[in-house]
Amino acid sequence: MSDSEANRFTARARRYARVGTDVGGVAARMAGARLFGIDLDRGKNAAQLAAALGGLKGPIMKVAQLLSTIPDALPAEYAAELTKLQSEAPPMGWAFVKRRMIAELGADWQSKFAEFEHKPAAAASLGQVHKARSHDGTWLACKLQYADMQSAVEADLKQLNLLFALHRRMEPAIDTSEINKEIGARIREELDYVREAKNVALYREMLADTDLIRVPRVWPQFSTSRLLTLDWLEGKRMLSYKDAPLEDRNRLAQAMFTAWWFPFSRFGVIHGDPHLGNYSVFETDGVPGGINLLDYGCIRIFPPRFVGGVVDLYHGLRDNDEALVVKAYETWGFRNLTRELIDILNIWARFIYGPLLDDRVRSIADGVKPGEYGRREAFRVHQALKEKGPVTVPREFVFMDRAAIGLGGVFLHLGAELNFYRLFNEAIENFSLSQVAARQAAALDRAGLPGSEP
Repeated sequence: MSDSEANRFTARARRYARVGTDVGGVAARMAGARLFGIDLDRGKNAAQLAAALGGLKGPIMKVAQLLSTIPDALPAEYAAELTKLQSEAPPMGWAFVKRRMIAELGADWQSKFAEFEHKPAAAASLGQVHKARSHDGTWLACKLQYADMQSAVEADLKQLNLLFALHRRMEPAIDTSEINKEIGARIREELDYVREAKNVALYREMLADTDLIRVPRVWPQFSTSRLLTLDWLEGKRMLSYKDAPLEDRNRLAQAMFTAWWFPFSRFGVIHGDPHLGNYSVFETDGVPGGINLLDYGCIRIFPPRFVGGVVDLYHGLRDNDEALVVKAYETWGFRNLTRELIDILNIWARFIYGPLLDDRVRSIADGVKPGEYGRREAFRVHQALKEKGPVTVPREFVFMDRAAIGLGGVFLHLGAELNFYRLFNEAIENFSLSQVAARQAAALDRAGLPGSEP
């Protein structure tokens, strides 16, 4: 039986036309203004672009979200507006939901649930989530993919060059070619809800021994390639604890550190999208007990050598071992390194690793606002690379960097004060590259996932 929503020329053509109309209009105004020397209001144009992308949904909106979190990929005004799309995407209506559910579970789909809420609990770029209840009383989270997303993916990835062309017109210091490849690969994976179900199984295994993090179960009888049903994990928004006692905020920060660093250091796996909407807080006896991990679409599996590079760079910076620092960069895929480029890369590296090199209780970045986290350092790197670059960012680095910035932003929002040096060093104690490789291979095999990319 043919798949009516597979990648199709007609659907791609419609997408080209719509994206071209909605986004192209904004881009044309920007290009025209540049040609004629007109000083446009960047803030206004950024808001118009965000509105156009939010209406379009799909991969082009997802790509915009991703670019907004990569330092120097877009001007600050655009990054700020596009970041809002992570939590403020407009939902699709009930008529759409009914059509989609019939397509996935059949005409009698409503009889399969005791209750199914009409209003979505959350809406994002590729789909939206509805709360439902099974006949045995279990509350469920039904993640429903928007229509024709496969075709939209291929159309939008081709038009992604539009955004990167805008970036190149702004005299960048970073070659974004590998960023383009990485984003394309990860977005294609996010469309595959069968793969996401396997990601859930992987995380249930990796985090089975911690009480700080809850991972839902998959309900296969209510899941397809475009519908993923998980346990509904009850919890409160992370930001509702901004004014909680420091002990509670620190517990949540430690849970976030564990959720991110433990899978990476032991299995070479990270959650590549640690924005606040992908987590909630569960309480135990009236106090925050830990976090619910809610979304498993953007999961990056690294070759073990990449993990080794992260540990090597830490030791190199800590011990002022230049040879080890260079080895780490080369392991990651940076090429044609000069003394000047290494010094520039170290600006960013010392920013990312800074809290881990400081053996004291501290905030992640003293005195820095969450929305400004990393901006000053990114500007310094940008200015230096304009003179000595450009540098091509290896594709594996894209989501690692994004996740680190996102995680740091969560720590800043919480105002956590921890000894990050000790947390990190406890995590890498007795680190073994061969053991990471063995654990990763075994866990991926059990989850039914392919091995890491070479």
